[in-house]
Amino acid sequence: MLTVNTGSSSVRLALYASDGGMLSLLDERRISGEVQPEHTLQDFIGSVSVDAVAHRVVHGGERLAAPCVIDAAVEAEIERLAVLAPLHNPRALAWIRACREMLVTEIMQVAVFDTGFYAALPEVARSYALPQQLVQRLGLRRYGFHGIAHQVMWRRWRHLCPDIAAGGRVISLQLGAGCSISAVADGAPQDTSMGFSPLEGLVMATRSGDLDPGLLLYLLRIGKMSIDELDHLLNQESGLRGMAGESDMRKLLVSNEPAAQLAVELYCYRARKYVGAYLAALGGADAIMFGGGVGEHAPEIRERILAGMEWAGIVLDRERNHAAIGAEARISRDDSPVAVWTIAVDEAQLMAEEAASLLMNR
Repeated sequence: MLTVNTGSSSVRLALYASDGGMLSLLDERRISGEVQPEHTLQDFIGSVSVDAVAHRVVHGGERLAAPCVIDAAVEAEIERLAVLAPLHNPRALAWIRACREMLVTEIMQVAVFDTGFYAALPEVARSYALPQQLVQRLGLRRYGFHGIAHQVMWRRWRHLCPDIAAGGRVISLQLGAGCSISAVADGAPQDTSMGFSPLEGLVMATRSGDLDPGLLLYLLRIGKMSIDELDHLLNQESGLRGMAGESDMRKLLVSNEPAAQLAVELYCYRARKYVGAYLAALGGADAIMFGGGVGEHAPEIRERILAGMEWAGIVLDRERNHAAIGAEARISRDDSPVAVWTIAVDEAQLMAEEAASLLMNR
């Protein structure tokens, strides 16, 4: 099994062997920046014979929710939805087509959708207050993204704490180049920060997160920006980069520049506001989980997000938190009513499992 996980700023490749339904990792590689898919595939796979490929596809819309075999209709729908995920869907398509060219044409390729985890969001959480005729005609709803990552964290929580009936109430934060937070009750997502597109919600590396829609109208009318210019601004020149001229959280954390300090403060403040909102939506929480590059490797960010939340039963253990870098660990005190964990988010494993399941049932 080959898995291809295309993000907004990198691609992660992994090879798995399947033996009697058990998957074992053979090799993995992460490549940052723009690469040629064909050359990268050839170098990574070598002489290994691949039976199936699983692709992470960010946006599946309403038609594509469950993992599925990629055929012409599925590929066309992924392309149609590219306008809603311009940093992701086109890249996924490029890798799908490269795999078709480089590997056997008839090889089974599977799409696993980030939006799939949120397909059954409660109506109140997925709806926008817009005219219903327009909503129905254009499919305007909150889709949610990073679903694979949040699903991985949820599954890991069930393994870590199997004694809580049905899994309980969990708030999970996926903090990387893109950032999102989800509220899950007994395995069913109740809300999530990303909406119609991956732009909504938290402050991210290059994306703005929540904005007043009136501000966008102002930029179009008074700022004389074109739609393409606005799209580029919101997706690639905003967030941490827009505020501080730098999107790397490691550099921002050690910077003495006021703009960098404000960017980090807003990043954490926005996440803390969402944690509070989801505590209200869930009626409390049994656990909070951090995943993603920043979530797993930046103790100071975790500490600042959850600072002053003892009133909600969230009591971090400072020593545990600062020791947990790139490793699974409980970072709350033993007597904290809400357990806080860092989780190594292995999206590739879940993707490989979905591909193996479809291959076996084909």
